[in-house]
Amino acid sequence: MRVSNLYRKAGGKPVISFEFFRAKTEKAAQSLEKVLDLLQATRHDYMSVTFGAGGSTREGSYELIDKLKKDRGLNVVAYIAGVGLGPEDVTGVLDKFKSQGIETVFVIQGDTPQDDVDFNPHPEAMAHASDLLAFIKARCDFCLGAAAYPEGHLHAESLEKDIEYARLKQDNGAKYLMAQYFYDNQFFYDFVDKCRARGITIPIIPGIMPIYSVKMTEMLSAVCGTAIPDAVRDAIAKVPADDKEGVPRYGIDLAIRQCRDLLKNGVPGLHFYTMNRGKSVHEIVTTLENEGLV
Repeated sequence: MRVSNLYRKAGGKPVISFEFFRAKTEKAAQSLEKVLDLLQATRHDYMSVTFGAGGSTREGSYELIDKLKKDRGLNVVAYIAGVGLGPEDVTGVLDKFKSQGIETVFVIQGDTPQDDVDFNPHPEAMAHASDLLAFIKARCDFCLGAAAYPEGHLHAESLEKDIEYARLKQDNGAKYLMAQYFYDNQFFYDFVDKCRARGITIPIIPGIMPIYSVKMTEMLSAVCGTAIPDAVRDAIAKVPADDKEGVPRYGIDLAIRQCRDLLKNGVPGLHFYTMNRGKSVHEIVTTLENEGLV
């Protein structure tokens, strides 16, 4: 399954994808099984699996890929994060993906793992995702995807410089760009316009992160640099403290409104960051399906 073919042959129907990461505990693994049951039955085209830079987390990623692809028969995209990996490490990961039947690899630089005491970065690790893309393109026949940042990467010199890197990712082999999530669609529309003006022609897919909790939303905003609009903050603040379902309910409603607008403006697909949860994404996609939008 080559993701670029899905977007090319969609015929105007949006491509729907869900993202997961390896479960870290037995309890989390049992919960993930239930989530997979729910979302496998939800309208979708493929699933993606994030990549653990450390050895143990990497093995967990491989296991989840097998679970989705072999056990459940799903279309799967595998992440690779270049942080800390030397050329031989990267080649080993790619060989493993080939043995698993993976055809599409999503390439990111990634962050240094904070909870892996055994993590030891290789001195020849590649500095940028664009470098990793070029390395893979020269050696393998994977369909390659890459990340994009509508509000600019947290560590980017500027949004304009970030768009230069997005163009470099295309030049170095990326066949599609997956945009980091946002809560104001105008960020995405403006970003796409600027990308097209710089000669980026590959599909750019919006990432959707439903609001699951106040704590998670604030944490992810700090880590990813995604703005939380005042209107969103105000709406969350009005949820009664004893209403345990109020914040995720608002998150579902907000995401549905976002997706309706994005779809009506012709986006090629929607990529949902599930955070290994199923209820919110299931309701969002089912609602859009019932409305004839997906």
